[in-house]
Amino acid sequence: MRGQGVGRSEFRVGARYHTEQRLDDQKPITQNLNIPWEQIAQRYRGKGDSLRVREAKPRYGVKTHYVPQLPANLQLRDYQKQAIASWFEHRGRGTLKMATGSGKTIVALAIAAELYQQIELQVLFVICPSRHLVTQWERECQKFNLHPILAFENVQHWQSHLSRQLYNIRAATQPFLTLVTTNATLISEGLRSQLKFFPPKTLIVGDEAHNLGAQQVEAYLPRNIGLRLALSATPERYFDDSGTESLFNYFGAVLEPEFTLADAIEKQALVRYSYHPLLVELTQEESLRYAALTKRIGWALAEQETLEHSSTLTALLMKRSRLVGAAANKLHTLRHLMQGRRHTTHTLFYCGDGYVENCRQVEAVTRILGRELGYRVNTYTADTPVVERENLRQQFERGELQGLVAIRCLDEGVDIPAIQTAIILASTGNPRQFIQRRGRILRPHPDKKTATLFDMIVLPPELDRETWEVERNLLRKELVRFLAFAELADNAKEAKATLSQLQIRYQIS
Repeated sequence: MRGQGVGRSEFRVGARYHTEQRLDDQKPITQNLNIPWEQIAQRYRGKGDSLRVREAKPRYGVKTHYVPQLPANLQLRDYQKQAIASWFEHRGRGTLKMATGSGKTIVALAIAAELYQQIELQVLFVICPSRHLVTQWERECQKFNLHPILAFENVQHWQSHLSRQLYNIRAATQPFLTLVTTNATLISEGLRSQLKFFPPKTLIVGDEAHNLGAQQVEAYLPRNIGLRLALSATPERYFDDSGTESLFNYFGAVLEPEFTLADAIEKQALVRYSYHPLLVELTQEESLRYAALTKRIGWALAEQETLEHSSTLTALLMKRSRLVGAAANKLHTLRHLMQGRRHTTHTLFYCGDGYVENCRQVEAVTRILGRELGYRVNTYTADTPVVERENLRQQFERGELQGLVAIRCLDEGVDIPAIQTAIILASTGNPRQFIQRRGRILRPHPDKKTATLFDMIVLPPELDRETWEVERNLLRKELVRFLAFAELADNAKEAKATLSQLQIRYQIS
C-alpha cells in the first residue's frame, strides 16, 4: 500500500527532479580525478598492499595542518573497511546503511583521509539535519586533525570564513577546508551563493541522509560535486518512494554489505539488551477518537493516496500517532514501573510531543518522577540550549541526574552512550524512528555491559469490521518491527510472549 501511487514513469516526469539535474547525477564527473578505485578497494578488502596510509607529498609554502589524517590509535573494524572498499568500488558514490552506533562518521572521515592521500582532496562538506549533530561532527573531525567551519544560524558568523578559505583553496595557499552545516542552511542564499566555488576535489557527506530526500531540500544538493556519500541507518523515506529514489539517484544506491542491528551486536559495536514490552490500553474517550481517525485513514488509503501526495493522509496519521503517543494510561504504567526503580540511575524517559489532559506529556512525566517519586530528573528537548544540553549530559553521566526526560533526542544522531535504561513512551509508525530510538540506546559505554528497554505499546481498541481490516494492515508492519527487536533480546522468549497478545487480538501470524 505504501507508495503504490507513484510509478516509475510518473517519477520521470514529476516536478521533484528537473531533467537536467537528473542527468547531472548520472554524469561520471569524477573521471578526471585519476583515482585508482579498484586498487584502493582491494587494499581495504585485504587483497592488496597493506592498509598503511602513504604520506602526502608536501607542497612548498603551504601549511599542512588541518588536513584529514587517521588518528594514530584508530583501528578500523572489518565491517568499516568493507564499507570503504564498497564505496571506492562504486567510484565515489553510495549510501552507507549501517546500524545506529556502528561508526558511520568514522567511515566517512576515513574516506576523506584516503582521498586526501590519493588526490589531495580539498574540501569535506558535511550536511546534518540539526545543530547538535553539527557539534558532534565537530568533535569527530577534530580527532581526524580537522578544524571545521560550522555553518548554521547567523550567516555573519561563518560566511566570511567560508568565502576566505574557498579563495585560499583556489589560490593554493590552503590545502584543505572542512565545512559542516545543516539542512536548513544548505537551502539558504548565504550558502547557496558559495556552492559554485567548491572545487572538483570535494567530498559531500549527507548525514541522516533520509532527510535530504525531501523535495524542498534535495533540489539544492550541489550537482557540481561528484564525490558523494550518504549515511543513514534507515535511508528509505517513510511513505515517500519518489523521495527515496531521488536520494539514491543523487548519492548512489545502498552499498553492500549492509550492517544490521544484529551485526552490530555480534561485533560488539552495540551492547546486548533485554526488552520489556508494556501493553497499554486506551481510555474509552481515546478509543472513540482512535476509531474515527482509523476509519478516515482507511478511506484515504482506499483512494490510493500516499503521504507524498496527500496532506490529508499525512495529517490523519500524525494526529493518530499523537493520540497514541500521549495515551493517558502510559502515565499510570510509568508510575507503577518506577515505584520499584527509585534508586536506579542513567535512565532515559522518551516522551511524545502530545498532551495528556491539557498538559504536555514531557511535563506530566517530569512531575510524576520528580515531585511524586523523588527521582532526580531534568528535561532534555530540542528547545534546550546547546550549552545546557552538554551540562545535562555530563550531570547524567556522573549520576548526579538519575534520568533525562526527552523529546525527539534519539531520532537524529544524539549521542548519550551512558544511557543504561530507557523507558519509551513515544509511539511511532515510522520505521526509521523506531529503529533509531531503540538502536541509539545500545551505544557502548565503559560502565555499560547491557541495556534495558521498556517499550510502551498501545493496544488498539475493538473496531468495526471495516476499520478492523485497515488497522490490521497498519499494525502488521509495526508488529514485525517489535518482534524483530524482541528476537535479538537476551530475554527474547519472554518479550515475544508479551507481544503474542497483539498477534492473537488481531489474528496476525
